Amino acid sequence: MKKIIFLVIVLFSLKSFAQSQPPRAADTAWKKKMDTSSIIVQKDPRIDLLVKKQIQINEVTSRDARKIGKGYRLLIISTSKLDEATAAKTKVYTYFPELKAYLWHQAPYFKVKAGNFKERKDAEDYQRKLNVYFPKGVFIMNDTVEMKPDKNREEDL
Repeated sequence: MKKIIFLVIVLFSLKSFAQSQPPRAADTAWKKKMDTSSIIVQKDPRIDLLVKKQIQINEVTSRDARKIGKGYRLLIISTSKLDEATAAKTKVYTYFPELKAYLWHQAPYFKVKAGNFKERKDAEDYQRKLNVYFPKGVFIMNDTVEMKPDKNREEDL
């Protein structure tokens, strides 16, 4: 009988203790809701000035690099096999690192072109050199090419 009375007292105590505790973390109804729709950013205003200055520097330094115009490129290979085109491009870079090689895909062909020649005579000189490595023939094509900056123009500025 003492055990039953003791058990009733313990259960009653636990029940009253549980009621006096604040709600669990899962129950957020008792928490005060905060406004999270706005953020305040504090930054140094000199950062904006640095960003604007870097934009100006990038524009000046890359302006000449973006120029394109009419010129000539050498068609090295036109094949339907990607492996052959990649090998031809690698060969161009191996023997002529000063030439820029381009790999184009015009379905179903892969074409490798090389060089950015302003004058046809320059393209002809490289054509003779490349014919040694590509016996099927290297052809000169009219193309839109990347123009190098004019050094005389830079000195005038």
